Amino acid sequence: MTNPSAGGKRFCIAAGRRATGRTTADRCNTSGCCRNLFVPNYETLVITFAEPIRTLERHIFDDSQAWGVATLKEWVDSYESTRFTQIGDRTAVITSEYNMRSVREWLEKHTEIKTLKTA
Repeated sequence: MTNPSAGGKRFCIAAGRRATGRTTADRCNTSGCCRNLFVPNYETLVITFAEPIRTLERHIFDDSQAWGVATLKEWVDSYESTRFTQIGDRTAVITSEYNMRSVREWLEKHTEIKTLKTA
């Protein structure tokens, strides 16, 4: 469940559509099946690094015990509701429900970025 003030949308499982109104159950008429159920809004970032991801990982996470992780994927995935998917030698897709700002700031500080696109 997400907080509606964080951008989540109410969604009716039974009707298979977005519900409207003050409460989901008001419009749903399915005995409250959708009360407090929200579909989160995920942000997507497509990032291409100036160096191969493996090279970045060797430089950044050279002491994996100190960092607690050994790869960029492990680091990004450690942020709650955030996932890192490598799609090329230098390119990855990152999705996050509400931590994208922190992830993006960290990447901009610790890596050289060739391109950065929000989707």
